[in-house]
Amino acid sequence: MEVFRGNTSDLKTFGSQVAKVADRFGGQRVTMVGDRGMIKSAQIEPLRAKEGFYYITSLTKPQIETLMGQGVAQLSWFDEEICEVESEGIRYVLRRNPQRVKDLRETRQGKLASVSLLLKKKKEYLRQHRRAQVEVAQREIASKITRLKLGNWVKVKVAEGGLVLEEDAAALQQESRLDGCYVVKSNLPKSHAEAQTLHDRYKDLALVEQAFRTSKTVHLEMRPWYVRKEQTTRGHAFVVMLGYFVVLYLQRAWAAMDLTVEEGLKQLTTLCGMHLLVKGEARCGQIPIPRELSQKLLQAADIHLPKALPCLGARVITRKKLPERRVKQ
Repeated sequence: MEVFRGNTSDLKTFGSQVAKVADRFGGQRVTMVGDRGMIKSAQIEPLRAKEGFYYITSLTKPQIETLMGQGVAQLSWFDEEICEVESEGIRYVLRRNPQRVKDLRETRQGKLASVSLLLKKKKEYLRQHRRAQVEVAQREIASKITRLKLGNWVKVKVAEGGLVLEEDAAALQQESRLDGCYVVKSNLPKSHAEAQTLHDRYKDLALVEQAFRTSKTVHLEMRPWYVRKEQTTRGHAFVVMLGYFVVLYLQRAWAAMDLTVEEGLKQLTTLCGMHLLVKGEARCGQIPIPRELSQKLLQAADIHLPKALPCLGARVITRKKLPERRVKQ
């Protein structure tokens, strides 16, 4: 892992990782996978300079439009089943996600309903307040249309009956024609990977996003930071990364049990300890036999509980009062 200084964009971190894989780890044939915000033309150049290094990324919507304008791709080729085309040594894998199409359609309708509700409220306000200006209400509705990015196909106008919304069906069709469409781009030769492999490896970036969520918010909470110096900040990030390896290990160990790591850890909170008293004094601690599910979780993770625990009687005291959030952690 590597931690960069603040305000360092993702694009500036890519080249050093290519050099690390090639020089430090001695990679001979490596394919770097990154989203369209990580691997761009400037980041592809370092890969071209190293023999045996390739990339898998995706295109932005304007780039897809350009590809279609050049005749390399056609709208009819985007379907639920992947389609591959090649141009100038670059492979393009095309697909349309039907679920994404449905989600975008519902999102647009929800936004339109929100604008319509505001229009209804403004018309009622104008009816009740004779001195209110129609132009002011029109500007407020137009501002919301712009904020919701509906301006390409929805307009608010003043008519004889008051304010009305006008929808441009042709503009909406043009706006939504690439809904759910995406293109995976790669220079990896066909002899190394087929089209489905390119598609699946790009989709595996979802695992990276899941790892970020786990590290930052779910189990490990890398943020907020309670350190200031560079050395302690890097140390904190390193400990979080080690913690993520523990989460990953438990995730793989409990996969067959159909339990998430969070559910498994919650079950293990039922573990408890007992103190053995001899003549009124604590001598040692014991762990009672765990419940059946807890035993299965421990066995799957290859964790063996000790039969007895020493009773040291140690107390941990801090002189500084910790913030409430840190106390709970």
